[in-house]
Amino acid sequence: MLPEIHSVKVRVPATSANLGSGFDTVGLALDYFDEIEFTTNANPEDKSAHIEIHGEGEDTLPRDETHLVVSTFRKACDTFGLDKFGFTMVAHNRIPQARGMGSSAEAIVAGIAAAAGFAHRGNLNRAAIFDLAAHIEGHPDNVAPAVYGGLTVSYDFETSEGVGSVAIAGGEPLRSGFHAVNYPVDPAINAFVFVPDYELSTEKAREALPAKVAHADAVYNVSRVGLMPAAMNPASIGDEDAANALLFAATQDRLHQPYRAPLMPPSTALIAKLRRAGFAAAVSGAGPCVLVLHHGDAVEEIGRLTADELNSGHWRMLHLPINATGVEIERA
Repeated sequence: MLPEIHSVKVRVPATSANLGSGFDTVGLALDYFDEIEFTTNANPEDKSAHIEIHGEGEDTLPRDETHLVVSTFRKACDTFGLDKFGFTMVAHNRIPQARGMGSSAEAIVAGIAAAAGFAHRGNLNRAAIFDLAAHIEGHPDNVAPAVYGGLTVSYDFETSEGVGSVAIAGGEPLRSGFHAVNYPVDPAINAFVFVPDYELSTEKAREALPAKVAHADAVYNVSRVGLMPAAMNPASIGDEDAANALLFAATQDRLHQPYRAPLMPPSTALIAKLRRAGFAAAVSGAGPCVLVLHHGDAVEEIGRLTADELNSGHWRMLHLPINATGVEIERA
């Protein structure tokens, strides 16, 4: 089957995973996007990919079938029953590469969503996009918010039988594999992302983690991550100071940040500085970006606190709302 649609434009948000306590499970979508447009080639005999890249990665990303968006798009087209066809892909990238803002998850979700846009009319099947993207990425923490928006908690469910699904009385069977739960986020929650001028590969960050952790450290993180949905939607608290205190506690961590700290000394120092001042700061994803979450506007106070870092030329700060929509497409 060849697509009947001429072009699909995809818009995917940046994401921040972990948020301190929620290692490999919690993710947050940010109002900061990569936009990619796919247009079928005029000549149907031309089945190649023509690639333009503007913005982040324009000097480093490949312009052939090895580009992650393109390779994922091809794989998803096969999954959705589309025959191979040629296209021009124009990418306008804003999400920094190898910084902990979900650039690889964005690329994977973009490729799958574009393929779905060509293969089917109507609304996106977000569950199908999430499932395929999580399997390609290998872990769902960044993929989930990129697909669904907002705050997500994701997990890899294993049935008691080891295969198939578990029967749930009065409901749908719970299948094995990746799942995600989407939580609302109070519009008053502000995100501040500090982007450094250096990169850190996810592979190196993974290698720094121990094979085992202390039981006390696991309990510590479980108690903190359980606070996260309430901290991000603190309507029942009512008091802004109490809400920020809950955010501060929810972003505490003993599972990954202490082990990765030697890989990113400037980020570690900035987090310590922000937390000493009472701000809920954490490594964004595997780093080296630094994420700060705050209930209410604190841009001036945070700007003053981090003036030395921002004036050094080694950091820039993004003040971002939380994205509530996830991936979006337009067809033409």
